[in-house]
Amino acid sequence: MAVTSWETSVTDSINTIYLLFSAYLVFVMQLGFAMLCAGSVRAKNTMNIMLTNVVDAVVGSLSYFLFGFAFAYGAGGTDANPFIGSRFFALKDIPNENYDYSFFLYQWAFAIAVAGITSGSIAERTQFSAYLVFSFFLTGFVYPIVVHWVWSSSGWLSPNSSELLFNSGAIDFAGSGVVHLVGGIAGLWGALIEGPRVGRFDVFGKPVAIRGHNATLVILGTFLLWFGWFGFNPGSFNKILISYPNTYDQGNWTSIGRTAVTTTLAGSTAGIVTLFSRRLLVGHWDALDVCNGVLGGFVAITSGCSVVEPWAAILCGFIAAWVLIGLNMLALKLKYDDPLEAAQLHGGCGAWGLIFTGLFTKEEFILQTFQPGLGATGVLRPFGVLMGGGWGLLGAQLVEITVIVAWVSVTMGPLFYALHKLSLLRISVEEETVGLDRSSHGGYAYIAHSEENQPRTYAEYARLQEKP
Repeated sequence: MAVTSWETSVTDSINTIYLLFSAYLVFVMQLGFAMLCAGSVRAKNTMNIMLTNVVDAVVGSLSYFLFGFAFAYGAGGTDANPFIGSRFFALKDIPNENYDYSFFLYQWAFAIAVAGITSGSIAERTQFSAYLVFSFFLTGFVYPIVVHWVWSSSGWLSPNSSELLFNSGAIDFAGSGVVHLVGGIAGLWGALIEGPRVGRFDVFGKPVAIRGHNATLVILGTFLLWFGWFGFNPGSFNKILISYPNTYDQGNWTSIGRTAVTTTLAGSTAGIVTLFSRRLLVGHWDALDVCNGVLGGFVAITSGCSVVEPWAAILCGFIAAWVLIGLNMLALKLKYDDPLEAAQLHGGCGAWGLIFTGLFTKEEFILQTFQPGLGATGVLRPFGVLMGGGWGLLGAQLVEITVIVAWVSVTMGPLFYALHKLSLLRISVEEETVGLDRSSHGGYAYIAHSEENQPRTYAEYARLQEKP
């Protein structure tokens, strides 16, 4: 039995502490999602949306423990395959030489975030039982398959694979595609199949604004998500004590610091652009739109946060804001209703983030991120097109976007459609008018609010509409 040196033990301990701390930060994002969602819906649906966020965590924990982690990372040696893992179910044979409990916990925190994204798209009109079904399926099967493709060393899209797609593999460091695009496309199908909320569009098809009830919660949620993103992006290095060769003062800690900076710059730039552009479009300073703009910048930079320069992150955030604004305008024209703008924000900005990575990735940073033992020399591989690195990386990024959209569509689309046909997806018009809190959860989230005197049935609502 080999004896572990004191230095190795200390290094492993520090790396584990770093990974666990990052996992805790990512888990804080669940609180951020809950606050953001609660503030973005009407008061009569607050308890419902808060409960769905709890369900995403507790149901996702069990499904990811039983199946998800195995499908994502359970391949290696003789049973390795590029599509799906086949061992480590219920964490059997964990820990091992590759994975330990801290790695599982970090990946679990990512998995439960995906279902939270989807929940926002179908808020205020969905049966609670439907949340239980899709959350379990998305966290335990749909999302882990994409993880295996991109993040497992056996995955066919992985930048760490022995057989790199286009000699590059897709770079999606912290999940613009794996996490956000998956959640966004799943939410898109749910919202399309359910249809818009009652009253979202008038009889002429013109949009009617349905504002969230609490801007304070939205802003609180945004800052909690910002805080958690420092575990989401920098934490994806997994280890902090890895030094680069031929230098005494640089290592993973250097790249981790740069990743935190690029994350901050992208989100901040997107927020500023959204602030002024929405001022021009709607005529006032809109705090809630700025919050979504900030989050759109974070989503976009998540793919390339570790492999681009800070100045490129500013450009990433600038375009992400316009992607979100443009998709929101398109959604209104198509009469698509997403209370949290989740499909536009996570899906649209996530796709842009993957493309951005294919354009601006720096070769030196690729080697530091994915082959840190080689430093900045030793291996030639494609990098950003606009950085002189050829088309291989961008091609792999476009393939990732295509297969994620296709995979989530052929899995989550039929699931939502089946729930719809079984009358298990959308609540009745009467229940929606009263509010989910009262119709499904026994009462309102607040002791007193203005909607307590509002109509409790659709017939009462219709009578009020007829009064002069």
